[in-house]
Amino acid sequence: MKWSVIRRKLEKVDRAIDKAIASADIPGAVVGARMPRDGEMLEYFSERGLAVVRPERIPMSRTTVFDLASLTKPIATTTAILLLVDEGSVGLDDPVAKYLPNFAERDKDAVTVRHLLTHSAGLKPWRAYHELLLEKERKTGEALIGTLDAREFVIDRTVRSALVHEPGAAAVYGDLDFIVLGAIVEAVAHQRLDDFCSERIFTPLGMDHTFFVPLLPGSSPLPEPSKRKIAATENCPWRNRILWGEVHDPNASVMGGVAGHAGLFSTVDDVMKFAQTVLDVWHGRSDVWPTETLRSFLTRQNLPESSDWALGWDTPTAGASTSGTHFSAESVGHLGFTGTSLWIDLANETIVVLLTNRVHLVAKKSHFALRPIVHDLILEAFEAG
Repeated sequence: MKWSVIRRKLEKVDRAIDKAIASADIPGAVVGARMPRDGEMLEYFSERGLAVVRPERIPMSRTTVFDLASLTKPIATTTAILLLVDEGSVGLDDPVAKYLPNFAERDKDAVTVRHLLTHSAGLKPWRAYHELLLEKERKTGEALIGTLDAREFVIDRTVRSALVHEPGAAAVYGDLDFIVLGAIVEAVAHQRLDDFCSERIFTPLGMDHTFFVPLLPGSSPLPEPSKRKIAATENCPWRNRILWGEVHDPNASVMGGVAGHAGLFSTVDDVMKFAQTVLDVWHGRSDVWPTETLRSFLTRQNLPESSDWALGWDTPTAGASTSGTHFSAESVGHLGFTGTSLWIDLANETIVVLLTNRVHLVAKKSHFALRPIVHDLILEAFEAG
């Protein structure tokens, strides 16, 4: 194998990231990738730029902890549901109202757990609950953000909300589906989502640097040494501070930092460890999770027929995927708004993790073009030797 050719081509990845840093698309990035080839394991890790620009300058490192944003959905919530499905506590085609009775309100009795996992339930994708709570704080003078009352407010409003289309008629990506799924986990397991995930997912896999940061009453503040290992995010206009060691997502924040759609923090090595476990279970090399259940979760559900969604996981959209052009159709992945992504090719066992804090200091809403570029350059390098 021509390692010199591979290393030279991987330098293009560093240059692409450096270009994104120079153009202020991102402050920095950490990348991890792995592919088995010809009896050897090709691996690539790179750390570029800054984890924190203000209030001080801290460089990225391989151990930098990132706000994963919506990677919370597959890594935490979807995996939690998978475990509950396998043990028979949750049924994919059970009505959501079986676990959350108030969900049946406003003609939602036909919505199933499968609908939620495929974003085809018909719920509105997003609601600015944080704005409603802020307005209530202004009117009453009562502190609500991050309280148990605020958490229950968001869950209750979501559970009781009306549909915008019939279940299964369209797949519209959004957060509300996973706020409900997080509530299902808590109702069935009789413990908070972060505790369940720590006990049943992160600790068994040795994901020692993966956690939620609870902001709820009674939660211990993040120690300063731990905070300094975390990449900072937005200079938030409504929280009036740079977010550093607390969740970026506004609804997850008002819910106290623990939610089914966002709130998880992790490192590149822990996300790689999770992804490798997915591959090992898929290929029958590990029984840490049930193989057949995992395979069903990673299979496109065709809800509706044109949808690319598996259960809690995205799959490549032909000609328009953030995974680039080289991941096979037998791949799964997910993105996070803060600038994070994970893609896993189940066929050739390739993993690419891209972690950035692109929203530091300003939350950019434009398309993040770096993702497919990095994915293509890494796979082209791995395949060149």
